[in-house]
Amino acid sequence: MMRALKERAEETLHAIEKRAEKTLKAEDGMAVVEVILIIVVLIGLVIIFQSNIKGVVASIFSTIQRNASSVK
Repeated sequence: MMRALKERAEETLHAIEKRAEKTLKAEDGMAVVEVILIIVVLIGLVIIFQSNIKGVVASIFSTIQRNASSVK
């Protein structure tokens, strides 16, 4: 039973290695770079407009707290 389990683990590891190798060689890897760049831009926007975002969020929560008492 242990031998079968070991063989299964080795087969799975080999399949993962092949898939990783295929992924690294694929042209679709550019999509990863694009996603990372989008995330970096979004983080930059959040940092730049941090005070505005805080104001909007505070306003929304204030409205929710005021109107929460009317919800039953």
